[in-house]
Amino acid sequence: MTRDLPPSSTSNRRELAILTAIWLTGLVLSGWAPYERATWWMEVAPVLIALPLLWLTQRGYALTRLALVLIGLHGLVLMLGGAYTYARVPLGFTLQDWLGLARNPYDRIGHFMQGFVPAIVLRELLLRWGGLRAGALSAVLVLACCLAVSASYELIEFGAAMALGQGADAFLGTQGDPWDTQWDMLCCLIGAACALLLLRGLHDRQLRASGPDPF
Repeated sequence: MTRDLPPSSTSNRRELAILTAIWLTGLVLSGWAPYERATWWMEVAPVLIALPLLWLTQRGYALTRLALVLIGLHGLVLMLGGAYTYARVPLGFTLQDWLGLARNPYDRIGHFMQGFVPAIVLRELLLRWGGLRAGALSAVLVLACCLAVSASYELIEFGAAMALGQGADAFLGTQGDPWDTQWDMLCCLIGAACALLLLRGLHDRQLRASGPDPF
């Protein structure tokens, strides 16, 4: 006899199925004729890793709708960057013209999302399954973890640059900026702080509705 899933679990599976369909469509469109195939693989690798992990952990660690929506958006940002390479994304050139910038800023958007999205996901993991209470300490820990994620990604880029030489230029996307690494980590930190400030109330409501009160 099969056990019926609780309504929240059923809803989460449906939302995850929608995310999967959107991501698979995005991967096909992004990977149809990317600017550089090797760069595309490196840029969309987090999506290819995250999707099976989300399904494998869905029963025991189902995420809130907010977390899933943010993860979905982050994946689309990565796919767009992979299709064109970050320095050549048309949206970035539009922003560059509007804001009078000296470079295509799409990679800054990517690194902002690198903090904005993990901040909510990490907060959820720490509050629901990490035994922490919501408050200043958990907020500081989330910010520190997001910076650690950003620093780890910069080390991956460093490894790619060392291994591939000039072939890693599109993946790095520095556009001649010697402070690109520092700007990337700053954008990540700003993104994480914005997520905690703007989405904490909504996230708290969804956490309360989805399981034991972590507050």
